[in-house]
Amino acid sequence: MMNSFGHIFRVTTWGESHGPALGATVDGVPPGVALEASMLQHWLDRRKPGQNKFTTQRREADEVRILSGVYEGQTTGTPVQLMIENTDQRSKDYSEIAEKFRPGHADITYWQKYGIRDPRGGGRSSARETAARVAAGGLAREALAALAPGLDIKGYMTRMGVHEIDREKFDWDQIEQNPFWTPDATAAEDWAVYLDDLRKQGSSVGAVVEVVVRGAPAGLGAPIYAKLDTDLAAAMMSINAVKGVEIGEGMRAAELTGEENADEISMGNDGKPVFSSNHAGGILGGISTGQDIVVRFSVKPTSSILTPRKTITKSGEPAEIVTKGRHDPCVGIRAVPVGEAMAACVILDHLLLHRAQVGNGPRGTIG
Repeated sequence: MMNSFGHIFRVTTWGESHGPALGATVDGVPPGVALEASMLQHWLDRRKPGQNKFTTQRREADEVRILSGVYEGQTTGTPVQLMIENTDQRSKDYSEIAEKFRPGHADITYWQKYGIRDPRGGGRSSARETAARVAAGGLAREALAALAPGLDIKGYMTRMGVHEIDREKFDWDQIEQNPFWTPDATAAEDWAVYLDDLRKQGSSVGAVVEVVVRGAPAGLGAPIYAKLDTDLAAAMMSINAVKGVEIGEGMRAAELTGEENADEISMGNDGKPVFSSNHAGGILGGISTGQDIVVRFSVKPTSSILTPRKTITKSGEPAEIVTKGRHDPCVGIRAVPVGEAMAACVILDHLLLHRAQVGNGPRGTIG
């Protein structure tokens, strides 16, 4: 139970880090969407491990297979089954920690809840599970391209540890040009030196990822229990290792006065409202304003490190633990395409909800 998310566009992920395969069952997919495995593979290739020295050296092709819900290159409206085989497991790397709990890891809570856990890579708690989300997100992007042309979703890192980007150097074109998905070329150079040193020490560091949805229509979401920001926050918080989520100004909104926080409104030449700023992050009262939707989340440091840490065994005995194997020194890097995928799933879900309730006609015409 509790392995699904979404209202109409509903995604259920399955599989473990060191099992034979993992994947997603996606229900509520609109029919007639052009879809081939290669369309999803592009997004999985951005997330897959082993692409550079700053990510885990686990070598997975992450090749996705579409098992159902597509006929002659189009979705049929029935559930789409996606599968990704695991091909580079090294379960022996975890044999020494099978009886111990990694501090900062879900090992202990899985044991406390279920009385059983899969120590091989963390099972379902592994970031490996997010490959299935990225595949589902790729499917959501294709549906969005058909239903909301011009909508664009882009994620990037804004912080690694204590090091932040310089917003004055923000360059959208830089995001795809460095291994950290950051819009600041200078920050990318500095982070490379910083993270390489941590990697060689066998340590890790956290990060902040920002995802922006541009071109989303106004009106997505609902006032109380299906707020767009509620579902976005839940989606991001569900990503492995995420510890905090913000919309727009987020926590910083508490520092602002009412005058500073108010996004003043005027009428544009095209007959649509124009906002002077975007402190709200494109969402007011749970409903999109038509501005850029901005969501930000923090990712904790990878808990699997080579530095000895104190812990206990399953029998309660004191112990010391060192986690060997292949791990991300900054899991925030590969969290960028995952955040994009979750945003795509949520936005498509709310677009379908909106169409189901009010149809395609204009509502609340101003002027």
